[in-house]
Amino acid sequence: MTYIDKIPQSEVVDLKQLIDLAAGEVTSRTLVQRPELTMTLFAVGTGEEIGGHEAAGDAMVNVLSGAAEITIADQTYLVAAGQTIVIPAGKRHSLYAKAGFQMLLTVVKPVAH
Repeated sequence: MTYIDKIPQSEVVDLKQLIDLAAGEVTSRTLVQRPELTMTLFAVGTGEEIGGHEAAGDAMVNVLSGAAEITIADQTYLVAAGQTIVIPAGKRHSLYAKAGFQMLLTVVKPVAH
């Protein structure tokens, strides 16, 4: 069984090449969508924003290129290419493209029993 089937397996892949970064746009590409886990690539053009929202699980943002201002509750962090931040479950957050950025977002949610 294959669990990550949206990208090649047993092959070196540059995630930045799998999603285009374009001015004025926010785009996404889902890699894994399971009840307890999602993995999604995002590209956010300079000046664009993913507005305030909450997630049911812990959200790990791995910035692949550019730089994002990530606000968690009322604290803002600058996260640049090669850096990662974890947003705790249930915390309101938003992301702003200080410089157009690409990211891998991994959300780990509680397993429903």
